Amino acid sequence: QVQLVESGGGLVQAGGSLRLSCAASERTFATKAMGWFRQAPGKEREFVGCISSRGTFTYYADSVKGRFTISRDNAKNTGYLQMNTLKPEDTAVYFCAASVKSYYTRLPTDYYGWGQGTQVTVSN
Repeated sequence: QVQLVESGGGLVQAGGSLRLSCAASERTFATKAMGWFRQAPGKEREFVGCISSRGTFTYYADSVKGRFTISRDNAKNTGYLQMNTLKPEDTAVYFCAASVKSYYTRLPTDYYGWGQGTQVTVSN
């Protein structure tokens, strides 16, 4: 079963950028859609966006649309989340996971292989 490890988080000023990576343990990752989620203290895990297995289709939450871009390199078993024009409200732990569905889904329960997440902190 694929396991994912997130990296690339850090502290950035508002308006700045970060790129997160999501490394998969198995090549089966290339056959799975991948999602990004985030969780702020005291809040539920929130859907950020997802990408189809071949990278053809992407979907984003309204809160990040136009600022965040999801991509993947299946040859490297790695997914990416490029975050631009960051805002303090983007502060959260960011997670990636593989989807069990063959169609777009925003539900955390439709994903597996969660990593421990990477902290993103955006200061004013």
